[in-house]
Amino acid sequence: MTHSKPASLLDRYRKFLPVGESTPLVTIGEGDTPIVRAHGLERRIAEAEIWLKLEGCNPTGSFKDRGMALAVSKAVEDGARTLICASTGNTAASAAAFGAQTSTSTVVVIPANGVALGKVSQTLIYGAQVLSVRGSFDQGLALVRELANLPGVAIVNSINPDRLAGQQTAAFEIVDSLGDAPNELYIPVGNAGNITAYWMGFVAYQKAGFLTNTPVLRGFQAAGASPIVSGQHVLSPETVASAIRIGNPANWKLAATACRQSEGTIEAVTDEEIIEAYHILASEEGVFTELSSAAAVAGLLKRARLGHDVGPRVVCVLTGSGLKDPEAAVRYASEPVEIEATVPAVAQHLGWDGI
Repeated sequence: MTHSKPASLLDRYRKFLPVGESTPLVTIGEGDTPIVRAHGLERRIAEAEIWLKLEGCNPTGSFKDRGMALAVSKAVEDGARTLICASTGNTAASAAAFGAQTSTSTVVVIPANGVALGKVSQTLIYGAQVLSVRGSFDQGLALVRELANLPGVAIVNSINPDRLAGQQTAAFEIVDSLGDAPNELYIPVGNAGNITAYWMGFVAYQKAGFLTNTPVLRGFQAAGASPIVSGQHVLSPETVASAIRIGNPANWKLAATACRQSEGTIEAVTDEEIIEAYHILASEEGVFTELSSAAAVAGLLKRARLGHDVGPRVVCVLTGSGLKDPEAAVRYASEPVEIEATVPAVAQHLGWDGI
């Protein structure tokens, strides 16, 4: 019995992407991530149909794999010998995985403080060269921009337009799954490339006749790292959500334009609101996401609490798996209870009478 090989993400949507006959369609199995109904959130927010797009189900555990597939495919096509990026963790892991898959040297620049250990170890195990610099992500990106001018070096941050073109495929998948675009899309905002890419995707699908109306975009930054909300750079961004701890987003103008065109907003949520949403997703939806992803749901809950209209159909983008930052789960979860290994001890602890 023979089985046909499933089309890669880039092949599936190639008519919307800048790929040609000579482009190697590099893949590590990215895309086609689940979109699931959020019944727990629907009990909290009446008359709203809420869906979760689980981008943590990508191979390296985050949405970055979508854009990286195209960015690396084009870099290989152009003869790049080295991939380089600045990262708070997820871009690093994705670049390193694609570098390993294509036997391309990968150099990653991360800030010395505040990157989740799980992401650093993941990047290292793929074989990338990881440089921890004394400074912020924004300073690391400035350094990487200069290094990318050297021959044979390809930058794979979201300032690379191929990254955004690849990431728009998530919008295609949402429409393919639901039959149309949602009324609102809730999404975390860090370097602001992803919210830009979703808008690109919805607009492209509308032009192709695959949806009737584009959604309103609702982007959310952490309050301690919210330059777009405040309208000014944040020199020392601070938040528990390390993936969106960025003080000067590279795609600021593109994201602002996307929000304006969608008649949407970019707002701030506090660390306390992010942690609350992180717990709700795990305990009521069975979804373990990283803290930065929970910013989207924190924003949804906050807007509902403040009396803003929500829905009627909403998608929250959960950008990364909770396994990217297991230390956060240890930090914010309760500790296990130690008891004797006997049935009466278990029954007594659980309050099971009559055993």
